[in-house]
Amino acid sequence: MKTETPIRRQYLEIKKRHRDALLLFRIGDFYEAFDDDARLLARELDIVLTSKPMGKDFRVPLSGVPHHSLERHLATLIAKGHRVAICEQLTDAPIKGEDGKRLIERDVVRVVTPGTVLEPGLLNSKTNNYIAAFCTDGRRAGIAYADVTTGDFAATEIENNYALTELQRIAPAEILLAKTEHEFSNQALPGFVTAIDSKIFEPETANKILRKHFASKSLVPFGLENQPLAASAAAAIVFYLRETQIAAAEQLTRLTSYDAGNFMVLDAQTVRSLEIFESQSEGKSLLAVLDRTKTPMGGRLLRRWLRQPLMNVAEIVKRQEHIAFFKENREARIELSAVLENLHDIERIIGRTRASLCSANELLALSRSLRQIPRVRGILQKDSARFGTTLVNLPTCEQTANLIEKAISDEASASEKIGIIREGFNDELDRLRKLVKDGKNYLADLESRERARSGIKSLRVTYNKVFGYFIEVSKSNLHLVPADYVRKQTLVNAERFVTLELKEYESLVLNSQERLAELENSIFRQVCHEIGKNRQQISAAAQILAYLDTVCSLAEVADKFNYCKPHINDTSLLRIKNGRHPVVEKTIENFVANDAALGGNGAPNIALITGPNASGKSTYLRQIALAVLMAQIGSFVPAEEAVVGLTDRIFTRIGLYDRIGAGESTFMTEMVETAEILHHATGRSLILLDELGRGTSTFDGLAVARAVVEFIHNHPKLQSRTIFATHYHELAELADVLPRLENLHVEIEERGDELEFLYKVSPGVALRSYGVYAAKLAGLPKPVVRRAEQLLGEYEKDDLKSNISDFKSQNLTETESALLEIDLDGISPVEALMKLYELKKLAETGRAKTTSQKRSAA
Repeated sequence: MKTETPIRRQYLEIKKRHRDALLLFRIGDFYEAFDDDARLLARELDIVLTSKPMGKDFRVPLSGVPHHSLERHLATLIAKGHRVAICEQLTDAPIKGEDGKRLIERDVVRVVTPGTVLEPGLLNSKTNNYIAAFCTDGRRAGIAYADVTTGDFAATEIENNYALTELQRIAPAEILLAKTEHEFSNQALPGFVTAIDSKIFEPETANKILRKHFASKSLVPFGLENQPLAASAAAAIVFYLRETQIAAAEQLTRLTSYDAGNFMVLDAQTVRSLEIFESQSEGKSLLAVLDRTKTPMGGRLLRRWLRQPLMNVAEIVKRQEHIAFFKENREARIELSAVLENLHDIERIIGRTRASLCSANELLALSRSLRQIPRVRGILQKDSARFGTTLVNLPTCEQTANLIEKAISDEASASEKIGIIREGFNDELDRLRKLVKDGKNYLADLESRERARSGIKSLRVTYNKVFGYFIEVSKSNLHLVPADYVRKQTLVNAERFVTLELKEYESLVLNSQERLAELENSIFRQVCHEIGKNRQQISAAAQILAYLDTVCSLAEVADKFNYCKPHINDTSLLRIKNGRHPVVEKTIENFVANDAALGGNGAPNIALITGPNASGKSTYLRQIALAVLMAQIGSFVPAEEAVVGLTDRIFTRIGLYDRIGAGESTFMTEMVETAEILHHATGRSLILLDELGRGTSTFDGLAVARAVVEFIHNHPKLQSRTIFATHYHELAELADVLPRLENLHVEIEERGDELEFLYKVSPGVALRSYGVYAAKLAGLPKPVVRRAEQLLGEYEKDDLKSNISDFKSQNLTETESALLEIDLDGISPVEALMKLYELKKLAETGRAKTTSQKRSAA
């Protein structure tokens, strides 16, 4: 039978309460892990796994890290999705153990998870660190998210079908689910998933949690009185934070409800295809091009704007006006940028201050940042008509800055806990400091007096942490030691003594030092508390400064790269003159600009683009989508002119990839994503389809591609603005039967066997796909290229003969055959409408098409 040590029993008792977390147990200067936690820690941090005696005749696995390097190791563990329970020593002096042995009291002070991190070193300064919660009744879903470092806290209720897309937009580090939510827990959710007690999501329980946290009588102030699912998700976050670390929960002082319909929907596929935040190659992302922000706050806000393009014309226009000011007034922009560079992360500092986790240096940084606000106000007053509301809402926070400057010493150390309060701020503190300071002079005086009294010139009065204050005399001088000296310690070459006077002094000084440390720590906490009272005002200032940083950044980009201010309206129009790709134009010399026209006023709803590989079709698709996205965050766009009708969602089906891990081939992935588009697109959506149907046989792919185009064109509730790039030249015939479809092609210039890509998009159809030429450019062996050219000639010749034969037999009988094939009892209204379009065009153009094919053959 094992006989465990008291510290082992203490550890096991604490571990029992935190079975789902990696427990780091503070012992002296180390955080130690035992048993399976030790094996996990050693593996994840690549450190030594050893063992430690924890009882009679048995040892347990052990690994650990120094206390001063905890933050660095926490970053690694959190990045790998682990929950880490931090167990601290709560008492300096030991307490009695069960068996009479003395034991230091310990307990878990917080549980750190991916969504509850507060340490700056564990976070990306320009990225929000969200924790989200999700619940559903099967029809509708509640979603809430919070950033405990900034205090952002919001909730919404949406249709269940849109929940995953909304979670992908938020991109949380951690997601809370009820243990019964099996459907979503099996999906590829963004972030680390944590299951919590389902009872927390029950409406009555959730209501109580929120009302208690905010000390509110109802949920009306938060706009959640008629959104029980949103309230349940918000309550789950509050409950979880209170369970893991109370300081994080206290950061959430405001809760707002929002309508997801106020923002353009961007799903994960679209974000990836458009390379908004990350490039799929070695190039830049859109964010990298647009981000000229000077502060972490501005960087985070720009990311949020890119994830939440607006659906409100007035709000977009307001942003445009502010960007226009800084674009047109370069001196004001440069002046504001210089001020912004002196700002620290006000949002996160005030959050850490309220949680009593900040350092004195962070408070000084906060004060210096707040002192810049009057300079910012001076810049905005140059156009008070444009920035009137901003000026009214931008507080100076002078009271907070004054308090910090009065209380915190300029010489405060980031690591030391003493000497941080400025002299003159507290009388009692100044008195204790004088006592301790005079004590040093006293020791020097005592040493001088004792040397004179004893005649021992080498006598020293000194101190160490173990033995306190003492008088040290070398062995050769022991015969001169006065009779009132009391021996304290014997060394090899010396003896240490104390006197009654020295004992009294030691008691006085040590008590004063202890009281000094306690008082200074208490005063610092009081200062933090007073600053925390002004959090709402400081946060408001931080939000406005972040906003100004973001519009200034977009203005700098617009000025530097010659962007235009787009005209935004609530129509289906999309007009771009000489548009460019904001990222590609930075890497290609003499980028070729192109026009685009979709929706209303004579422009088609669908543009069908043909052209060879590497001719710029995909770039054209993406640059139009990026222009729309940029316009709806308020940014200027890379074009000569632009008119953008509000777009509720951008859909993309660009690029070849698969989900083998989910059991999907390339073609199946393509079909699943296309189905998502057709089920959710509206007349206000923008759809980008690139080479749809190429993952299967030619006829299968062609059939699917044509059916999709017809569906988008003819469905009365769809008819979205669509750009469809394809190698299926047969689809070009759709322009004869679909009135709102226009053929475009990318121009190519042939010079013998050589091609020149002109990258110019013009009306019409590309004559060939030039796939063999692309193979030649890719470096295929010459014999392979020659054989491919030979086979291509034969295939094209056979295909032409077949087409002529088919048209001879078809003529107007094609219309008759199509009529006879219709199942009048089984056809849907949408399919009937599509057939009417097709039959009308066939009847009008049947003979003309046959004649045209004959002439082409001749």
